[in-house]
Amino acid sequence: MRLIMLGPPGAGKGTQAKILCDKHKIPQISTGDILRQAIKDGSPLGVRAKKYMDAGELVPDEVVIGIINERISEPDCSGGFLLDGFPRTVTQAVALSDSLAENRCEIDGVVDISVPQESLVSRLTGRRVCEKCAKMYHVQTSPPKSDGECDDCGGTLYIRNDDNEATIIKRFEVYSQQAKALSGFYSEGGKYRKFDGAVSIDELSSQISRFLAH
Repeated sequence: MRLIMLGPPGAGKGTQAKILCDKHKIPQISTGDILRQAIKDGSPLGVRAKKYMDAGELVPDEVVIGIINERISEPDCSGGFLLDGFPRTVTQAVALSDSLAENRCEIDGVVDISVPQESLVSRLTGRRVCEKCAKMYHVQTSPPKSDGECDDCGGTLYIRNDDNEATIIKRFEVYSQQAKALSGFYSEGGKYRKFDGAVSIDELSSQISRFLAH
């Protein structure tokens, strides 16, 4: 199964993506994770991407598209994959469709999670990430057992540079500018559905499963 998970930063895409990937035994491909690793490694791509991500802006299409095409051509994607947060523009969506068509493949379902801006600010300003294993916590809804320390590996928890209110609002505005066109692009194929991200994790997961089963 080849899936796309859409929604603004902090909408809960990562959580739902993991549930789907575990269920369907497919890899989760997050451009954010790939780019953050490149930044950590100090690669030329990472240096270039960092200035955009820290400012809450989208990384240029030519940088992202090449990474995705290489990733989905790897052996573990032969049985399907889930793209978490990609594509973010119609240009990226067209490039992805063209790439899949060349390999006689297509997307089986597009899940779009919608959450109000004020909810995203609350979610993301309270987010903490483990520097070792990248596990995420929230100071209110899912805090670690020991303050500032990961439950799983003992790593130090940190606040991402882009998890501040001003940057979050800008990221939301940038995303919203592209979201309408992107939803229009995918809704024409009948494989697109928008979901309310304000419901519980379990309820949202059930709704998505029912949609993909049809």
